[in-house]
Amino acid sequence: MKKHDTPMLDNLEEGPWPSFISGIKKLRDDHPDDRVNAVNNDLLGQLEHSYETRKGYWKGGTVSVYGYGGGIIPRFSEVGKQFPASKEFHTLRVQPPAGNYYTTDMLRKLADSWEKFGSGLVTFHGQTGNIMFIGATTENTQHFFDEINDYGFDLGGAGPCVRTGMSCVGAGRCEMSNINEHKAHRLLVNNFTDDIHRPALPYKFKFKVSGCPNDCMNSIERADMSVIGTWRDDIKVDQEEFKKYVAKKGRKHVIDNIVTRCPTNAISLNDDDTIVIDNQNCVKCMHCLNVVPKALHPGDDKGATVLIGGKRTLKIGDLMGTVIVPFMKLESEEDWEKLVEIAENTIDFWAENALEHERCGEMIERIGLINYLEGIGIDAEPNMVAHPRESSYVRLDDWDDEAVKWYEKADSKKDTA
Repeated sequence: MKKHDTPMLDNLEEGPWPSFISGIKKLRDDHPDDRVNAVNNDLLGQLEHSYETRKGYWKGGTVSVYGYGGGIIPRFSEVGKQFPASKEFHTLRVQPPAGNYYTTDMLRKLADSWEKFGSGLVTFHGQTGNIMFIGATTENTQHFFDEINDYGFDLGGAGPCVRTGMSCVGAGRCEMSNINEHKAHRLLVNNFTDDIHRPALPYKFKFKVSGCPNDCMNSIERADMSVIGTWRDDIKVDQEEFKKYVAKKGRKHVIDNIVTRCPTNAISLNDDDTIVIDNQNCVKCMHCLNVVPKALHPGDDKGATVLIGGKRTLKIGDLMGTVIVPFMKLESEEDWEKLVEIAENTIDFWAENALEHERCGEMIERIGLINYLEGIGIDAEPNMVAHPRESSYVRLDDWDDEAVKWYEKADSKKDTA
């Protein structure tokens, strides 16, 4: 095998940080399989050619496995005659376990299967959450899928479909967890498996589940439906642990780094170094709990907040999710069924009313939140107000009657809590 000269790529290996070029060269030079060597050699050759001509040479197409319509990102080379070993370089998206929990044995199985049928290049994980197996021929996509499917793995979403869900590491490793993140993840993904494999929606729809308001999944900004664990009673405080922290760091440090950084000024420090939290004004920003995790913990009345419509830039710019359910318990089977029902109603309404290539949040911006809420059968409430109206001149016809409804609704929630 004659190695391609890659002077421009060689420059990318300079500097203090590891380079992806070094990784591909290692596969080219050190892998025992000649096929893997040749694929990565021609991949480097094409990339060098692209840098020289300042032009990309990958084009799409249609590649799938039997019975599926998505899950594979096709890549065909327009310069395949010059670089034949990498003329087909498809990416397979594979769904990871909930919370990205793997055994080392399973990781080795996946790696062995990919080296047998692919290029050896893997990304753990892509933005959507999938394991990205990068670089397979059209024929080998089916062989690779059949093998990993035998030991329990499935393709993820690609195209206008429900995409692979993501969930945080959860209660197994994090003391701030408020819900069963992995159950929420699995229920939502399993319920929409057909919509993952057979793209038939206006555009993509993503689920992400975070166990606490730290939102390690960035679900507020990145998920069409975001489920975030929270609590509605008081933060649990261990005053002795907090006093130890004050003694160690000093009162000035605590005031500068905890008290004054509370966004709603809900924290104060007593003369005896104990902490006082105004829980009615706490917005669950998690800052104080993160700084002193030994002393402060989420409350016991745990549940989830559901938001809809987060996404990155597309038609109307970045959107953060809008709260549609401020708090719901996730304990009984009825609670879990309600969560799946919200997802089903949202996707059905979006599929019927969205324009082509329009995300769910963009549809809500276009038709109005109240129309979306009516469409999925959820009542509007004050927690959904993102920005108060700027005009103070508001008609108050029949206001008293409406106020009674809200008080009755609040009382009924207290009775069922």
